[in-house]
Amino acid sequence: MGLDIPSREKATELRAGTTTFFAMAYIIAVNASILADSGGTCVCESTADDPICINNEAYALCKEVVRRDLITTSAAVAALASVLMGFFANLPVALAPGLGLNAYFAYSVVGFNGSGNVTYQEALAAVFLEGWLFFILSVFGIRQWLARIIPRSLTLATGAGIGLFIALIGLGSAGLGVVGGDYTNLVGLGGCTAEYRDPEHPNYCLSHVLRSPTMWLGIFIGGIFTTLMLLYRVRGAIILGILLVSIISWPRTTPVTLFPHTAVGDSNFDFFKKVVAFHKLEKIGNALDYNYAKGQVWIALITFLYVDLFDTTGTLYSMAKFSGVMNPRTRDFEGSTVAYMVDAFSISMGALMGTSPVTAFIESATGISDGGKTGITAIVTGLCFFIAVFFAPIFASIPGYATGGALVLVGSLMIKNVVDINWHYVGDAVPAFLTLIIIPFTYNIAYGLITGIITYVLLNTLPWAIRRLTGRRISPPGYEDEREPWSIPEDGLFPLWMRKLARGDRRFWTDDDDSNFDDNNSVRSRKTVDDGVNSSGKASEEVEKGRV
Repeated sequence: MGLDIPSREKATELRAGTTTFFAMAYIIAVNASILADSGGTCVCESTADDPICINNEAYALCKEVVRRDLITTSAAVAALASVLMGFFANLPVALAPGLGLNAYFAYSVVGFNGSGNVTYQEALAAVFLEGWLFFILSVFGIRQWLARIIPRSLTLATGAGIGLFIALIGLGSAGLGVVGGDYTNLVGLGGCTAEYRDPEHPNYCLSHVLRSPTMWLGIFIGGIFTTLMLLYRVRGAIILGILLVSIISWPRTTPVTLFPHTAVGDSNFDFFKKVVAFHKLEKIGNALDYNYAKGQVWIALITFLYVDLFDTTGTLYSMAKFSGVMNPRTRDFEGSTVAYMVDAFSISMGALMGTSPVTAFIESATGISDGGKTGITAIVTGLCFFIAVFFAPIFASIPGYATGGALVLVGSLMIKNVVDINWHYVGDAVPAFLTLIIIPFTYNIAYGLITGIITYVLLNTLPWAIRRLTGRRISPPGYEDEREPWSIPEDGLFPLWMRKLARGDRRFWTDDDDSNFDDNNSVRSRKTVDDGVNSSGKASEEVEKGRV
């Protein structure tokens, strides 16, 4: 669909697609590490001394198989989704399992080692249904319309709150291990070696905090050194930092080794030595349990719908604005319906392969800044992910302390949304702030979203009603000039293709109807995107505002 471009620009598209891949390749290991913490489909034979199988060696071995499955799944789903986005929507935007939702899936829905109220299989069924619901909503334009009527401050606060959530995971036991549980406070310092942890609560340190060599390796190499590379705008800095920490941890004779001489360590090392191998899905492929009778499943489904609505929508809108295809009048972009349909289809396919919802990635901005203008960029990124499928032993041998620093850095980029929140008016600021802090404090995105929406409705509906009843004589200070404006999008509820079809237009699938939008702004017609734009500078500064 419109992928033909002059041959002189193909090299630019190839380079841009490769750049995007290296910017987001970290998700392969990070997604697998987070979701594997839930235990996947492994069955925990609990005992009174070990109710969630923390010290169960057989369960630990099963979790490693799940993690290897997720390495394959993460790369394969990213490959499929990115190629489809490039081919059908002709957008230079890559997709992969999203951060934030995978953490909610693992820690809030399924729970650590399956300690939640919903099984892994039931959670996958919720994701599968979410994808098809999104597909229907996208076809009729409802998904796009819903995203555009939500107050901007709440949308920004949700993205920033998820950033804090991700950073907390990176600092916790699934990442660097800097923070852990505390018997007095909500959280305390971690970073102790295994012999100084509480046997009943492995995330609690009894003494010798901040003494773990793996923690310091992750901090200095995966954190500080990676940040320095970002400071100097080294492309692929995050994945380079992860790989460097991993390489240091591979020798078995060092105190920071990933492969200790244990049953789990030996099994992981044997798999690592294969280097190049296709790992078939053993535990999570087509493992859905369509048990929609549980109320907790529907709560998870609604949360997936809500968060994914803003995650993908916010990212795609940011990419559209950055690449020049956004229509300022309708607040929509060309090919939006197809793009959302591709995303929805990819979500359901990802569930069949055992992973949490797929979303568009802000890291696509690096490829756009490098000259990517068409879907060829996304297709190249997808092909790179396809190649990564055959390097599962390498990606499966990336430790949590290698990806922890990356999670903190991604969180630091997402928190920049807060500068655009309307802090001047209490009716906008308080709901946004509550959303922002409750997400990480409760380890639950749903609680933050619910709190923010309810608070916003109360703080804005009541003053509106009082104004109406008093003939505008009683209004909060700043109501007219400080309150963030809210309006219904000008183009209405139904998408462009439906409006054109209703008029009898035989070319209803095209996006050439809007005479008020200059087609020269189109990403297809611009010469380059990186004229005067640095790939890591403006890309990070401009588009992270839309990440949700």
